[in-house]
Amino acid sequence: MARREDRLQKLQSELAPLTKNIEIIVCDVSDFDNLQQKMRELLDVDMVILNAGISLGHSLEITPFAEFKRLYDVNVLSNHAILEVLLPKFLEKKSGKIVFISSLASLFSMPSSKVYSSSKRALNAYAEGLRYKYEPHGIKVINILPGFIKSELTYKNKFYMPFLLDTISGAKAIKKAIDRDKKFYAFPTRFYFLITLFKTLPPFLKQKIIKTLFH
Repeated sequence: MARREDRLQKLQSELAPLTKNIEIIVCDVSDFDNLQQKMRELLDVDMVILNAGISLGHSLEITPFAEFKRLYDVNVLSNHAILEVLLPKFLEKKSGKIVFISSLASLFSMPSSKVYSSSKRALNAYAEGLRYKYEPHGIKVINILPGFIKSELTYKNKFYMPFLLDTISGAKAIKKAIDRDKKFYAFPTRFYFLITLFKTLPPFLKQKIIKTLFH
């Protein structure tokens, strides 16, 4: 499911040698009414990978409300719009797998990416709550936090991106985490470690480092 039908059709043809049973759905996830209708039309679902996400780029300016709302519609609210329809189906058969694609940016909010980071942190909290609620009912909830991966989302970044992964490597890491039913998976490991280490610094020291980077 995606917005651009031409790309979906291209992907469908590329995957045709592997399986003929591929259905494409053209939908903008921020159109909630249409999105939920598409979900209701699905007869059976074993797993949903919630990968839709947008970024506003990096800026220290105040974000216009319309852009702020658009980002939250896609990055946060669309996930609940989908799951409001699918969760009852998972509960009925006492199985299912929900995969959230969050971000390492959710762990620490830089001044230039506060909107994106906050949306992904909201996603973390939502995923955690769902896991506690629905795992006893046989539903697995997986939250994956990638670092920088080459994509349309990162092409707009004009700064150095540490531990940048190519698209295939990033996809393979995500697939492996899904196959292993990782409840929480953050990668690349070295990048996750550095962010975790930075978060343990005293507040005054973190403030000093950020001030040096952005002023």
